[in-house]
Amino acid sequence: MPNSKILVVDDEIHILELIGFNLEKNGYEVIKATDGIEALKLAKEHTPQIILLDLMLPGMDGYDVCKELRKCSYTANIPIIMLTAKGEEFDKILGLELGADDYMTKPFSVRELLARVKAILRRTTQQYEEKKYVFGNITVDFEKHEVLKDEVKIELTLKEFELLETLIKNKGRVINREYLLEKIWGYEYIGETRTIDVHIRHLRKKIEEDDKNPIYIQTVRGIGYRFNEVQ
Repeated sequence: MPNSKILVVDDEIHILELIGFNLEKNGYEVIKATDGIEALKLAKEHTPQIILLDLMLPGMDGYDVCKELRKCSYTANIPIIMLTAKGEEFDKILGLELGADDYMTKPFSVRELLARVKAILRRTTQQYEEKKYVFGNITVDFEKHEVLKDEVKIELTLKEFELLETLIKNKGRVINREYLLEKIWGYEYIGETRTIDVHIRHLRKKIEEDDKNPIYIQTVRGIGYRFNEVQ
């Protein structure tokens, strides 16, 4: 999506310049970083629409950068494409579990990279503009703060609605409990995160057909929750 800001993070200058040149040629605004600390600083200052993140960085590697980006409320929802010379399945899975949206192994085609950037930006723009979301027999109206089940209004508390909205707008992505606490309750919660689990349990009782075997709001053991896109 032309004019979108893209942060490119890579310690190999020739790759950084190659990617930057091609993105700018296609109308994107490019911000560059050569290490993890600089990447975190620039991500918070510029809030780019997407981050291209090399895995093998000096000092703070791409995994740690990804974890820090997902912890911060300003950068938690920015899509990340990991770029790395590593091609092992374990590395890919770990990157995706930490919150990366996509993964490309070097050497890669610049044309393919541009296609993936466009696809992710198109998807996230559509999600941002979404005013209603329908899944199963549930309709969520984000403007009216209203949820209908079989066309009948369900009474949700404000926190339950905000929790559902956050999960839906990050559908398919694992969201950790700490981020949900900071985002919805407005503070960082140290230690016990039971309040999230209690609200999730109440929410499931209201929207799931069988709250003991949820289809939509799934638990990712040891991490948090994910909204399942199954319709």
